[in-house]
Amino acid sequence: MSQRLRLAIQSSGRLSDDTTDLLKACGIRISRPDRKLRMVSEHFDIEILFVRDDDIPGYVADGVADAGVVGENVVLEKNPDVRQLDRLGFAACRLSIALPKTDTYNSLEDLNGKHIATSYPGLLGRYFEKNGIKASIHEISGSVEIAPGIGLADGICDIVSSGSTLISNGLKEVEVILRSEAVLIASPELSEEKQAILDTLQFRIQSVLKAKKHRYILMNVPNESIERVKDILPGMRAPTVMPLAQEGWSSVHSVIPDRAFWDVIDNLKEAGAEGMLVVPIEKMVL
Repeated sequence: MSQRLRLAIQSSGRLSDDTTDLLKACGIRISRPDRKLRMVSEHFDIEILFVRDDDIPGYVADGVADAGVVGENVVLEKNPDVRQLDRLGFAACRLSIALPKTDTYNSLEDLNGKHIATSYPGLLGRYFEKNGIKASIHEISGSVEIAPGIGLADGICDIVSSGSTLISNGLKEVEVILRSEAVLIASPELSEEKQAILDTLQFRIQSVLKAKKHRYILMNVPNESIERVKDILPGMRAPTVMPLAQEGWSSVHSVIPDRAFWDVIDNLKEAGAEGMLVVPIEKMVL
């Protein structure tokens, strides 16, 4: 009987939604009637476990799950025996130290003697040790940001996305100790069959992620400008050039990185390109 790869993902929330969207883009359809905690895909040898994000690294390390999608901050805090395979480009956040906005803060040394509340004592402790800071750490779960307001701590160390929660609680961000995003992790020991399934999953994920970082561009170019346009295009290979019905003109097709998009477009216009059409790429298989 064929083995299935067990993948643990967050049971609810933004990370769960983004992970489900990624799997769907990889051709793995998931239906979850009645909020079940375990689902089997009909189109891929994979079983999905819906669990708390804090439990995912432990599940993978213990072999309950073969792989998982979780925030890198959780992996680094738990420090389990797992392989970190891919950064997935979503659920971006940062782990930051914040103090009351009325506090004066000039440098890390100002944290000496402070009492900091956090749900990430491991990461914060290592950060303090690395930087020679003598501050006490109070581990709490839940609403960390209220700790200074109720006199429980002088400051906090917590996950920050937009920063609005800090502002609403009278806090200011003073140090970023980690930038995090969702990652794919896996057990260090998988059967040959499960590793093959994981390899296929990784290939599909990389195809989707590469596509998100690129755009497909089509343009009309005077024949005398084609070589100049080729020099401008930062595509993976030589662009496709096809003659148009209008004499002296060609249609040029290429793939460009999204990060260089506007610089490339401006340079192409100066080189004589016209009628440019830029479209998103759904998958990129290399």
